[in-house]
Amino acid sequence: MKTELEERTKRFAVQVVKSVAAFPKTAEGQIIGRQLLRAGTSIGANYREANRAESKNDFVHKIGLAEKEAAETIYWLEICRDTNLGSEKQVTLLLNEAGQLLAILITIGRKAKPKL
Repeated sequence: MKTELEERTKRFAVQVVKSVAAFPKTAEGQIIGRQLLRAGTSIGANYREANRAESKNDFVHKIGLAEKEAAETIYWLEICRDTNLGSEKQVTLLLNEAGQLLAILITIGRKAKPKL
């Protein structure tokens, strides 16, 4: 599962990069594209870091970072959808995948946190 999710988050990042590359070269396209690019590519990077964590607390922290980046990616994709920025089909596909990734990361994070 670990390497499968690493590959899935990498594929997602590649799709984000390709989508943003097609954005118009307007101020809006560049600014929102940059934000989406940063957040969307950080999900997988943080997940990989979590898998190489030095402790359980470090793992939980880095999974939390990946969750935050996934949630932020959804936000920027919603902005794209609501402003018709980018391909409607591609934005819809990315929103769906980002939602699934966020749900998976939340589940991993909850299972990893110590029970109080």
